[in-house]
Amino acid sequence: MRTNELREKYLAFFESKGCLRKPSDVLVPRDDQSVLFTPAGMNQFKNQFLGIGPLEFTKATTCQKCLRTGDIENVGVTAYHHTFFEMLGNFSFGDYFKREAIHWAWEFLTSKKWLGLTPEYLTVTVYRDDDEAFGIWNNEIKLPANRIRREDEGENFWPASAPSQGPDGVCGPCSEIYYLAPGMRKEVEIWNLVFTQFNRVGNPPNNLQPLPKKNIDTGMGLERTAAVLQGVDSNFENDCLKPLCLTAAGAVGVDYSYDAACGRAIRRIADHVRAVTFCVHENVVPANEKQGYIVRQLLRRAFLEGYLLGQREPFLHTIVPGVAEVMRVPYPEVTETVERVALVIKAEEEQFLRTVERGLRKLTSATEKARGTRGSVTGAEAFDLHQTDGFLIELTEAYAVREGLTVDRAEFNRLMDKHREDSGRGAFDASVMKAGPLDALRTKSSGTEFLGYESLTAEARVAGILAGEVLVDALSAGGDEVVTVVLDRTPFYGESGGQVGDSGVLTGADGLRFVVTDTQKNAGLFLHTGTLAAGVLKTGATVRAEVNADRRAGIRRAHSATHLLHHALQTTLGSHATQRGSKVDADLLRFDFTQPKAISREDLRTIEDRINARIAEAAPVVTAVMSIDAAKQAGATALFGEKYGDSVRVVTMGEFSKELCGGTHLTNTSQVGLCKVVAEESVAAGTRRITALTGLKALEKVRADEDLLVEIAQAVKAPRVEDIVQRVSLLQEELTKTKQSLSKLEAKSAAGLTEELLAAAKTIEGVTLVAATDDGWDVDRMRTQIDQLRKKATGPIAVLLGSGAEGKVLLMAALSADLVAKGWSSVELVKHCGKAVQGGGGGRPDLAQAGGKKPEGLPQALLDAAGWVEGKVKG
Repeated sequence: MRTNELREKYLAFFESKGCLRKPSDVLVPRDDQSVLFTPAGMNQFKNQFLGIGPLEFTKATTCQKCLRTGDIENVGVTAYHHTFFEMLGNFSFGDYFKREAIHWAWEFLTSKKWLGLTPEYLTVTVYRDDDEAFGIWNNEIKLPANRIRREDEGENFWPASAPSQGPDGVCGPCSEIYYLAPGMRKEVEIWNLVFTQFNRVGNPPNNLQPLPKKNIDTGMGLERTAAVLQGVDSNFENDCLKPLCLTAAGAVGVDYSYDAACGRAIRRIADHVRAVTFCVHENVVPANEKQGYIVRQLLRRAFLEGYLLGQREPFLHTIVPGVAEVMRVPYPEVTETVERVALVIKAEEEQFLRTVERGLRKLTSATEKARGTRGSVTGAEAFDLHQTDGFLIELTEAYAVREGLTVDRAEFNRLMDKHREDSGRGAFDASVMKAGPLDALRTKSSGTEFLGYESLTAEARVAGILAGEVLVDALSAGGDEVVTVVLDRTPFYGESGGQVGDSGVLTGADGLRFVVTDTQKNAGLFLHTGTLAAGVLKTGATVRAEVNADRRAGIRRAHSATHLLHHALQTTLGSHATQRGSKVDADLLRFDFTQPKAISREDLRTIEDRINARIAEAAPVVTAVMSIDAAKQAGATALFGEKYGDSVRVVTMGEFSKELCGGTHLTNTSQVGLCKVVAEESVAAGTRRITALTGLKALEKVRADEDLLVEIAQAVKAPRVEDIVQRVSLLQEELTKTKQSLSKLEAKSAAGLTEELLAAAKTIEGVTLVAATDDGWDVDRMRTQIDQLRKKATGPIAVLLGSGAEGKVLLMAALSADLVAKGWSSVELVKHCGKAVQGGGGGRPDLAQAGGKKPEGLPQALLDAAGWVEGKVKG
């Protein structure tokens, strides 16, 4: 059975049991800060499991894209570990429970209509105290007791060891299903049934309280079950991953087989590129923090594997089309971003390639030292590789393991913590299924109703007040504490989709006035953040919510202009120029998009012209709510990686732009007024950013530029602004002539000084030594003087010139060609004399220079020069 057939059969089976088929959640959950990537199928149902909000369905089934890096060292080594994988799951939220979950699992696995596995090849485990599960398997499924193993809480409880070690919260026993057919090397776990039936409160004993509604969360690994059905010993040999391994091998330039010497490396490359392809597809690009750091780590690990196999050119990006091909049936959208994903990956490869050789030399040196002495690479060495050469700590550790060594991770972590503290960046704290004070509100509320598309004012009820991390019933004015207010309905737009949150005021009885400085969204709740300026704010009170109308108008102009910019970029640069991120503020927009190189001035002007042409066109801006399928059929552009509901809002501008967007917009493009591009820059490998202004800010920018030109015209004494270029050209010519005149004067001055220096020179055994200092000398002046001395000297000459201006010492040494021919070296001379000024240096045999910290040592340096020459002529 092929992988695609298995996926469809699983989902169809549980649909037949009344489960609602839900699509895979995004790989990077935008509204759940407790995880970096979606690690399991149950994550998108967090609110249903916690009983938060309305329950629209009680049982579901999915095939979820997942990414985990906890076992990254095992990827390619073991038969079943991956970073990116697909998890088949079926879930119950207070609906069916243990009996149905077990019976359905057995039916799906063994029925000829579905998978048709031989029952005798299956064994199961249950939690040691779960007599109910044991009884169902033994008495109802008729599985012999010798094929049912009881395991402790470390193996068969979720979370692992929760009863004794925590954490508090929802938990329960689980039952795992294993498969072992004749000829297989070892049994394979293919399904885990989790029975979340308890709430852990405190430490044992009697700390597991039964939940009023029991839930089911099961997970079947798609790749490993496909391998079992296809009779292969590794996930990487199934019909989905084997072609990807062959593609990776071709990109590296080696022959692949599972047992080949390069097999582990090729499997790791294939796995990592698949993971990164899906991440970049969802607009997660290489970076130094959070998800971006993981993407960078995966890319560099994969690139290093290929590099060590002899591939010295970027190659990972060539595997992306292969990933899209093998994954196109379940995820056809990934085929739409192949070009963009490949551009991002190639840019990261090229960036790493510039430093990998140097980093490998340093890493090899560090491992050689470690092998000969301490047995581990120091944290300082690892930190230097991380910061200077782009060798992420995980790369260094992986390389060290290859050499049978370790890395002092504790020292590295201390250095990284100090670096984060110095640079203002903290570590990311990830936790799963964590409930907070806002979750308590959600259990009592269906969320905040948004009214801001139609109105900027509304009457609303205060649903909750959050002071710090605590919900309070009332709050009095009198401090500058930042407070968050939740309303049952609001005209305030909560920050999302790149658009900033609204500001304004909440007013009420008895002089109540709450100044809203920002509005955010959190899983259906709108959070109005600000300060209480007057009165008493109470939960349940009625308030008048009023948005700052002028600011909202500027935001609307900027947001509609953002859509015009996106259209102009794709028209001018090509279809690859897709949105990667944006920020929309009052008459200010920032737009990140895929583009491998800087945009020329001509193209920038064309882009700006196209935006303003659409503004002048006065095209109608129309919004409509429709199903996601209808929106796609209508040709609406979606932002990959965003999570959309069953119904979406489509914003259409004339006949040229149609995008899914929940932001606030104008009703006609002419209302933008003017759009002015003010900056274009790189923000990451393969990603550019355009900053633009709209409305009054755009007009102010144009006027400021005009004023600046007038000031420049006055400064250069140009009669008109149009004459600035001509006037500056004339000034440049005058400046060039003046410099030439000064150079002639300096040459005459240097010639006169040369005579003075030669007259004061000391002759040692036929060698003329010029040793002098002057605090007015810089590097260029010293070199000019040395050239003059060499030309004027009638025989062998050695020179040491010094300067000690502003407490910094500069020494420059030079020798004539005949002395160099004898084996003398200016480098040796300057280093010898540099000791007197606490400095060191280098250069060529005929010319060298050094810096120093001790100006008062210059007289001794001159004496040392004479001693050095005397030593040479007598030696």
